[in-house]
Amino acid sequence: MARHFLQITDLKRSEAWNMLTRAKEIKATKWKSSLLGGKTIVLLFEKASTRTRLSFEVGIRALGGNVIFLTSRDSQLGRNEPLRDTARVFSRYVHGIVVRTFAQEILDELANAGSIPVINALTDLHHPCQVMSDMLTIFERTPDLPDLKIAWIGDGNNMANSWLHAAMYFPFALHLAVPEGYEPDPDILQNAREGGANVVLTHDPREAVADAHYVNTDVWASMGQEADAEHRREVFASFQVNSRLLALAHPQCKVLHCLPAKRGEEITEEVLEGDFSIVWDQAENRLHMQKAILEWIYSETHHPATEASPAE
Repeated sequence: MARHFLQITDLKRSEAWNMLTRAKEIKATKWKSSLLGGKTIVLLFEKASTRTRLSFEVGIRALGGNVIFLTSRDSQLGRNEPLRDTARVFSRYVHGIVVRTFAQEILDELANAGSIPVINALTDLHHPCQVMSDMLTIFERTPDLPDLKIAWIGDGNNMANSWLHAAMYFPFALHLAVPEGYEPDPDILQNAREGGANVVLTHDPREAVADAHYVNTDVWASMGQEADAEHRREVFASFQVNSRLLALAHPQCKVLHCLPAKRGEEITEEVLEGDFSIVWDQAENRLHMQKAILEWIYSETHHPATEASPAE
């Protein structure tokens, strides 16, 4: 049975911890392998990408695999071929699909109808690869996660949803500040709280940032929301991550942004290019985490859980 990575909760808690420590090791050793030797992975992208595409292409090749990049214009998906047909054909030709698309249901159908692994490279509901690599960026600096307060400032989007899943698995305090009406998915929020996540949801960014060790943000209008961009700029104006807001955070606070950034909107040039920012390390870590995800999916012998991981 194929392993899929459609959201962080596809992992066991011990596997999530192990993936984190394994990615850190991969980065330190500049790990290459023949793990994917003889295998071909399709990148099926309906949304544009820089970091996701590059990190997966470079990572797959570093592990000995071949890559085919397709958009909906390059395949029958652009002509409304049923997803189940696409999944079954892909399963006869290649060894996995990395998908960047709109609806989470597209991934679910590809995974259910096919017989090869499916990896979520972004949907409107989840962005698990990004948040796991963000966790790596934090973990390599401050491995004592129970002592951390992490703030999310802005839209309750796919990133916020995946941060809620991360908070179920890793023992940090997550404070989300979003405008009214832009909250994260209510079911994911409820499940995270029921799953033990230490989560505070507020509409005041100052409250979320107060004494925070890490502050996260993202664009106010994601791909597919361009028509609403002007209205969102008005609604989100007080949620900009700037030096005035960061003055409330922990003195050693660091800022993350998954990129691309709209300087002067959700984050200022001063913050993005300043001492607070670790976004370039964050971007690099996409590559190391993608390798760890690929190893989790394709390795027959998985690394044992580390001592740092909690009991199942």
